[in-house]
Amino acid sequence: MRPLIYARDMQPRLPHRPCRRRTLAGPALLALSIWLAVASAAFAQPADPYSLWLPVIAGGVAQGANPTHQGIATYYDATGAGACSFDASPDDLMVSAMNADEYDNAALCGAFVRVTGPRGDVTVRIVDLCPECKAGHLDLSQEAFAAIADPVDGRVAITWQIVSPVLTGPIAYHFKDGSNQWWTAVQVRNHRNPVARFEYLAEGGAWIEVPRTDYNYFVQSEPGMGPGPYQFRVTDSYGNVLIDSSIPHLENGTVSGAGQFPPGP
Repeated sequence: MRPLIYARDMQPRLPHRPCRRRTLAGPALLALSIWLAVASAAFAQPADPYSLWLPVIAGGVAQGANPTHQGIATYYDATGAGACSFDASPDDLMVSAMNADEYDNAALCGAFVRVTGPRGDVTVRIVDLCPECKAGHLDLSQEAFAAIADPVDGRVAITWQIVSPVLTGPIAYHFKDGSNQWWTAVQVRNHRNPVARFEYLAEGGAWIEVPRTDYNYFVQSEPGMGPGPYQFRVTDSYGNVLIDSSIPHLENGTVSGAGQFPPGP
C-alpha cells in the first residue's frame, strides 16, 4: 500500500491606439485587415462565459509547452484515492499514479494524461504517487492498463502527454476535515488543466498565494484565511485564471465554483 471567477463575465479589450487621419489603400488596407483578424481571434471571449482567460500570466507555462513523455506502464489495484487525497471513485477507475520524479509536490494531482501503449490509448487522471517509479513511469489502474496492453505483460513501453478533456461542470473547492478560519486547507477539484497557483483575497485587498502541500491541499495557517466567505483565484499551468467569490467555508465539504478552464494547447 502506498504511503501515502464567482467567475465574472470579463472580456479583454483591444489595446487603445491613437487615431491617425490618413487614407489607407492597397497594401496598408490589407495589412490593417489582417491585423484586425488576428487581434480579434487572440482576444475572443472563451466559450465558457464564466471564465476569465488571460493568455499570459507571470509564472505560467508557455503556450504549446506540453511535451510527449516516453516511459513504461505497470498497474496496481487502484481505487481512485491515494497520495493526492481525492475520494475513491469506484465508478471511474481510469486513474494512475505518477512517478516520484515528476509528481512535483502534487503539481500533477488531478491532471489528465493520455497514455499510448501497444494496444491503443486511454486518458487517465492522476490520483496517486508511485514512490519507487522513475521519470516517465506511470502506474495505471488495472482497468486503464487493460485498455492499452495485455495485462499478462505487466510492464510495457508507453508514451504519454498531459491533455485537457471536456469535463462536466465547473471547478470545485474542497475544504479538508479540520479546516477552520485559523488553519484553512483547500483542495481544487474537477479542474480541466493542472493547477499551478491558488490565491485568496485578504481583507486588505491583496491577493495571497497559498503554498501547496505534497498531499494536494493548499494550506494557509497562522492566521489562516478567516471565517469566509472567500474570494479565490486559481491559475492553471497554461496561465489561464478563474476567480470565484462568495465561497463559504464548509469543513470536509465541497463548494462548486462558477467556471471551468479553457482547453490547453
